[in-house]
Amino acid sequence: MIGYARVSTEDQDTASQRLALEQQGCALIFEDKASGGSRDRPNLARALARVGEGDTLIVVRIDRLARSLVHLLEIVEQLRAKGAYFRSINDPIDTSSAQGMLMIQMLGAFAEFERALIRERTRAGLAAAMAKGAKPGNPKMRARDPAAIADIGYAHKERYLHALIDDRHRWLPTVERLRPHLPWSIVLRQIRAIKPPVRSFSERTLVKACRALVKAGYADAVILQAAPRLPPDTRVARLVADRLKTYPGASLRDLAGWLSRDLREPTPRGGIHWSAEGVRRVLERARELGLLLDREASSDLCLIA
Repeated sequence: MIGYARVSTEDQDTASQRLALEQQGCALIFEDKASGGSRDRPNLARALARVGEGDTLIVVRIDRLARSLVHLLEIVEQLRAKGAYFRSINDPIDTSSAQGMLMIQMLGAFAEFERALIRERTRAGLAAAMAKGAKPGNPKMRARDPAAIADIGYAHKERYLHALIDDRHRWLPTVERLRPHLPWSIVLRQIRAIKPPVRSFSERTLVKACRALVKAGYADAVILQAAPRLPPDTRVARLVADRLKTYPGASLRDLAGWLSRDLREPTPRGGIHWSAEGVRRVLERARELGLLLDREASSDLCLIA
């Protein structure tokens, strides 16, 4: 079990939360000092990354975890996708139980109702303002006010960073496995092969996103280092080794199809279709480079059929 604690406005010390979490059996506890409305919670991100299948993330109260109801539901969904659970000590929420899941479903319905009310009020407010002759949009932006333009630019950057933080768990692990060993162009092809598809990146926007996450403390700066020049066989060996570590049950034929169809990686002779035997040679090269253990590259684990 993994615990998470965060200071409150009234209590800037997490000692009482730590004690409660330890009493629940949490051997590993992450703490943040951020305020309730802030998304800058690097240790929450680390806690979510640390959670694995069958684990439970525990907090003392749900307001120590989430900024809002929507944020809580996002976190619960992240945990569910990993086969993990969430429990709040002082709230009737434990997603490992039927009652706890029912509570989450009720909260989800309330969140959707709240969003619908906000949309309805926004539309009604705009209609009333336009009926009185008001023009839509920000008056200061229409006047090209420099301060307003700067504020809008800052807000756009904040939304961009928040969106990256929210979905980084789907693509950043791939970057962290492959960088800086492989160039960005190869990493991008790997990300585009993720199913279901993640956000649409170009090489430039992928690098930009990684720089933003490094600056915000959500990624290690090592991923931004220059990639070494590698011989083609070494580069492909790294790709296949990473794929086999991620999908240990993949057969030679699976890997051949992935190289040909998803990555469109040319064969050593410049062809477009990889054979199982060609992949076997790549695995031998990966083993020579120390990228795979003998058992990981064995024919028992990578059958042609």
